[in-house]
Amino acid sequence: MNDKQPIKDIQNDPCPAGDDNCPNLSEAERLREEVKQLSAMVRTDELTGLFNYRYFYQALGLEMERTRRSGQSVCLIMCDLDHFKDINDVHGHEVGNLVLSHVADLVRKTIRRLDIPCRFGGEEFAIILPDTKLRHGVRFANRLRLIVENSPVKSGGMMLGIQASFGVDIYKRSGHFTEREFVESVDSFLYQAKSEGRNRVCHAPYAKKDEVPVDETDALIGGIDKDE
Repeated sequence: MNDKQPIKDIQNDPCPAGDDNCPNLSEAERLREEVKQLSAMVRTDELTGLFNYRYFYQALGLEMERTRRSGQSVCLIMCDLDHFKDINDVHGHEVGNLVLSHVADLVRKTIRRLDIPCRFGGEEFAIILPDTKLRHGVRFANRLRLIVENSPVKSGGMMLGIQASFGVDIYKRSGHFTEREFVESVDSFLYQAKSEGRNRVCHAPYAKKDEVPVDETDALIGGIDKDE
């Protein structure tokens, strides 16, 4: 005969001591809920509700490791709002915050469930696209660029137009970048987009087999293609 008592699941059992009549049950539940909220706050940007800078680097490291194991490339998109300082200077920081929240909502509505949207800092966003080829990531970035351009923010009695520039690159199994080096590489394409006139997508060169022109109309109505 086995006299051992079953081990309680501390996380799911309402009372850690296993007593349904626990006098501290409500307190235990309150503390558990607080822990959940604090856990979410640690990885979430308060203004936009997207993942924050700290969580971004954790997630990017995990996806790059997954690429090294599986061979499936991970795509990184860096997005920066054009002339955002002018928005703050002319209309004030409250309107600037409204614009950031608005763009974050557009990002959320455009990505797939497995994608990881982050606020990188200031007016810059980062989106991690697991298991995504370069041409599909570029198509997605163009689609998001057009959505942002065609989704002005209503503030007071005016409609405020927004534009954004994008940099795109992928990390492959053969890559030797660290997380920060990968970000710097993608940022270089973002800076290129800025220097070439803004409101555009710049990216790493396509491999020969991927040299497919990206039609902007297709980019607007289509999502990220499923890899063959």
